[in-house]
Amino acid sequence: MIFKINKHDVKLYITLLSLSRNILFYKEIGLPDNFETRIYLMFFHFSLLMIVFKSRGVKFKQKNYDDFFHSIENDLREKGLGDVSVNKKMKELNKILYDILLKILTNNTNIKLAKINFQLVSKYFPSINDQKSKKYKNFEQYFLNFLNFCFDQSSDNMIEVIKKF
Repeated sequence: MIFKINKHDVKLYITLLSLSRNILFYKEIGLPDNFETRIYLMFFHFSLLMIVFKSRGVKFKQKNYDDFFHSIENDLREKGLGDVSVNKKMKELNKILYDILLKILTNNTNIKLAKINFQLVSKYFPSINDQKSKKYKNFEQYFLNFLNFCFDQSSDNMIEVIKKF
């Protein structure tokens, strides 16, 4: 065999995609059901996972990260984007992920007391524009529940178990 075929594990991607399709986001919170919304929601979930791993002193596997972004790249190609557009979009999405990762929690010193950063939420989900609104309260509560759920899981099988959230 001349070419080696790299097998990418899509388990994390499929799990995060499933979580991003939670009806709460679209019916109760009123987010638009589109590609960007799902990607941003996946990034919020992914960021919290990475924060849990970091807080435990456990290294998040680079392969999981690479496979996750490879799946996003495949989706962009399936949408009909060409190489130049895909590369540009992937660079943009990487920046967005790191923006979310670095700013998602308002208190990184004590994660159990952390809150979801309203400014970040309203930046990526403009329809959530009032911190006192039911939309924002539901959004924040969902992600704080997700964060606590992740903390209750073992690092070894967290990615496998979160699909039950």
